[in-house]
Amino acid sequence: MGKSTLMNRLIGQKIAITSNKPQTTRNKIQTVYTCDEGQIVFLDTPGIHKSKNKLGDYMVSAAMHTLKEVDVILWLVEPSNFIGAGERHIIEQLKKVKTPVILVINKIDTVKKEQILEFIDTYRQVFDFQEIVPVSALKGDNEEDLIRTIFKYLPYGPMFYDEDTVTDQPQRQIVAELIREQALRCLDEEIPHGIAVSIESMKYREHVVDIDATIVCERDSHKGIIIGKGGSMLKKIGSRARREIEDLLEYHVNLKLWIKVKKDWRDSDFLLKNFGYNPKDITK
Repeated sequence: MGKSTLMNRLIGQKIAITSNKPQTTRNKIQTVYTCDEGQIVFLDTPGIHKSKNKLGDYMVSAAMHTLKEVDVILWLVEPSNFIGAGERHIIEQLKKVKTPVILVINKIDTVKKEQILEFIDTYRQVFDFQEIVPVSALKGDNEEDLIRTIFKYLPYGPMFYDEDTVTDQPQRQIVAELIREQALRCLDEEIPHGIAVSIESMKYREHVVDIDATIVCERDSHKGIIIGKGGSMLKKIGSRARREIEDLLEYHVNLKLWIKVKKDWRDSDFLLKNFGYNPKDITK
């Protein structure tokens, strides 16, 4: 839907990974937007969906818990007159909370302007939104309107973070996510959902960061696909990830990737916790 793309654009820095595959975001990601008017703390959550394993349960729990702890909810949808079963499921969850909801219709750059009013009317009929704001996360259209609208629903109070802070995410976690992003972009449809990335070591020396990371998959057959013929796919993922990490850290990066098979890790409480998906973290 583009929520991570929108958040990255609003704060002016890439923190959350993006891809065209559903359920890309797995953890709640916190970022900070600061301007003269005030400060907004964004929480990019996993999407609300019907889970198929313990990882899915964790993701949905993270999203649902966040709905109850924020001052305002932004729900991003694509421009359409059709409201499917997935969207109706989300609407039912939104009806359970008292938090004001702003509907953000994304990708308006892909449709005719006169159609946008039709889409707004379609969604107005199914839920009482506080506001409806059409945007383009990719091009930044109506970005300032969205920020102004969000501020209308935030309480007055002290800033939680200093003005230079853009995220509370640990650096290792962001690096792991950047590697997973390139795996998502390079690999076939089914495999990426069974992938986790673990940073084994991250050592700084003069002008260079040495990073050893492990890509974990669920099946031996997936391991072969991730490696690719003569190691070509693993090299492609590593090369693309290295460039992204260098942009983030502003250091040269020496990245070494390894592959491990952990069968059905998405249903293992122990492995989920090891890879940073700890249910206890949701309520902190």
